[in-house]
Amino acid sequence: MKSLSLQNTRWAHRLGTAVALVVVTIAAILIGIPFFWMVTTAFKDWKEVMIFPPVWIPAKLQWENFVIAWQQEPFGRYYINSTITMVTGTVAEVLIAAFSAYALSRIENRFREIAFMVILAAMMIPGQMTLIPNYVTAYRLGWIDTYQGLVIPSISSVFGTFLLRQAFRSMSPEIFDAAKIDGAGHLYCLFGIAMPLAAPVVATLTLYLATAKWNHYLWPLIVTNTRNMRTLPVGLAWMAREDAYGDVGEQHKMAAVLLVLIPMFILYFLAQERLVEGISAGALKG
Repeated sequence: MKSLSLQNTRWAHRLGTAVALVVVTIAAILIGIPFFWMVTTAFKDWKEVMIFPPVWIPAKLQWENFVIAWQQEPFGRYYINSTITMVTGTVAEVLIAAFSAYALSRIENRFREIAFMVILAAMMIPGQMTLIPNYVTAYRLGWIDTYQGLVIPSISSVFGTFLLRQAFRSMSPEIFDAAKIDGAGHLYCLFGIAMPLAAPVVATLTLYLATAKWNHYLWPLIVTNTRNMRTLPVGLAWMAREDAYGDVGEQHKMAAVLLVLIPMFILYFLAQERLVEGISAGALKG
């Protein structure tokens, strides 16, 4: 009887695994088909784009689509703007999140829990509600169409503060007490102890913020007026909008999208080990 029950348990486990694999496979196909279509379209001839039934694999790779797409807009300038915005914004946001998370987790204060609740309450405010106040402030400071206007209004991260606070709180207090006995201050405890111990979480947060800033569209669209200050997402939108005479085909637009996505693919490939460590650490502590 016990053997039969064990066998039934094994069959149930195998059935559950099989069902999970089927669901994951279907989801991967549904997500992968549009992406595959985008990649293959970027290498197609215009006739292969317009023909029906659709052609999935191009007969010949049209590498000139990328050259044409690059020449339609100043993508070199867009890359510079997006890179400056992403790097400076991400570094500033991680530092601010680290300082606030350390203060909320390792500095004794009777008001810190109240402050943390107030900070968490900010997560309930939709970002669209801050667009007009931020724009008015940027306008009065003369930051319209500047890097300051692109970066500074979005360098605070409630999510980053929450994530790092949880990571810092999970660390043993004895480590910080020993460092303080040796004369270490709060800056050393933060950058010499807390940040290195939370490296996987910091890497995950950095990757998350960098991706968000690279893909940010709405605020850069509002705060920039000239072509030279546009970022890549805004440049892509203007590329499609300015194509009044049909000079840019769908194959060129898809090639431009790939040009925007390639840096993120490289970043994820280089940071995938840290990303998995951060997710695993969050799951174990969570």
